[in-house]
Amino acid sequence: MTEKAGLQGVGYGMGVAVGDFDNDGFEDLYVTAYGGNKLYHNNGDGTFTDVTEKAGVAGSGWSTSAAWVDLDKDGLLDLVALRYLQWDFDDIWCGEHKEGYRAYCHPDVFQPISPLVYHNDGNGHFTEVSQKIGLAKPGKSLGIALADYDRDGHIDLFVANDSMVEFLYHNKGDGTFEETGLLSEVAVDGDGRTYAGMGVDFADYNNDGWPDLVITDLANQRYALYQNNRDSSFTYSSFTSGVARLTMPHSGWGVRFLDYDNDGWKDLLIAQGHDLDTVELSYPNLHYREPMLLLHNSGKDFIDVSSASGAVFSQPWLGRGMAIGDIDNDGRLDAVVSTNDGPAHILHNETPTQNHWLTLKLVGHISNRDAIGAEVKLVTAKGQQCATVSTAGSYLSSSDKRVHFGLGSESSAQSIEIRWPSALLQTLKNVRGDQILQVDEPSSGSPSAAGASPR
Repeated sequence: MTEKAGLQGVGYGMGVAVGDFDNDGFEDLYVTAYGGNKLYHNNGDGTFTDVTEKAGVAGSGWSTSAAWVDLDKDGLLDLVALRYLQWDFDDIWCGEHKEGYRAYCHPDVFQPISPLVYHNDGNGHFTEVSQKIGLAKPGKSLGIALADYDRDGHIDLFVANDSMVEFLYHNKGDGTFEETGLLSEVAVDGDGRTYAGMGVDFADYNNDGWPDLVITDLANQRYALYQNNRDSSFTYSSFTSGVARLTMPHSGWGVRFLDYDNDGWKDLLIAQGHDLDTVELSYPNLHYREPMLLLHNSGKDFIDVSSASGAVFSQPWLGRGMAIGDIDNDGRLDAVVSTNDGPAHILHNETPTQNHWLTLKLVGHISNRDAIGAEVKLVTAKGQQCATVSTAGSYLSSSDKRVHFGLGSESSAQSIEIRWPSALLQTLKNVRGDQILQVDEPSSGSPSAAGASPR
């Protein structure tokens, strides 16, 4: 259906971001690439129209991950497109200077480059504003995720950089941002070293109400897990959580927190594979192709349950992008994984469990229609869980915007509190589990459960 839908594409494609930029109820697609990006407007009939030139979002250079997010709370989704580095294939040669010996260059050989940030002007056109709003710090950027990490009511951005410090952009609440990675202690690992930041996700894995961070990197670097200290800083928790020990020999790309067994604790799913096809010659203990990794959150630490979770976790791939969502609406989160020079894979979640679940589809009316940036707090008799509405995160990928919660043995939620991007606060009481519930943002009057309906 690709060509018939108008999505045949051109060039060296990289990532994708999904969002309804004109609030017409149909999801639009932004596809990043080396040499220029594409914006496809959803016509609502199964076809798309290339509106890149009209919208002014083609960009330049080598774009990687992108994110739709309403940066100024005007009800329209803006667009952040990361760029990797100032690439020059013709003038730089790595490896021996003879036929057949050319090799991939280390990122240190190249200069960093700033992202592109497009403000949605509301008329189908965007204006590049990265310098104006403080999001123009040059990086070697691969992954992006969003959440309100300091709970000040404004959405923040995290950018994973390759072999340099990571960036945390704090939203100052006046339409501008400041980079606070070092100050917030997420710029480097626990030893003060940089690493090959690639995939990233924001989520509250310990259910304390504050979003934490995970970043994937290359073998011998350990995946980075940062626990939110609830004071605008983080603690590098890879060692205490068990993540360091479990990931030391692995190279990770796409990553997401997800509650695969609906027990109420967010687990970790990671697509893996090294970037060097010769790595095993130099390091026999490492592997170029690697199986997926599934880490179960026990509530205290993470446990590798890959070997007990299906034959798919024994298949070595060159895993790269990974998106999650409940493809068949059965209450169990699935995943789609892309591989380098290989097929895409669909991981259907068939975990046997008696645990309950609840999925929320939020529809904004004052806020952007996708409700991207909304914060949701769910409370059961066992405690609270929090989540942020977003399609961004992972690596070069775009996931289901619906918010999924595992309820464990609880069959309902005592309360659900939604803080919409418009700052409106909506509360639902005694919500039955095991359903997909659409919640509409009240456009006027007192916020209540009146805007909720099963879907």
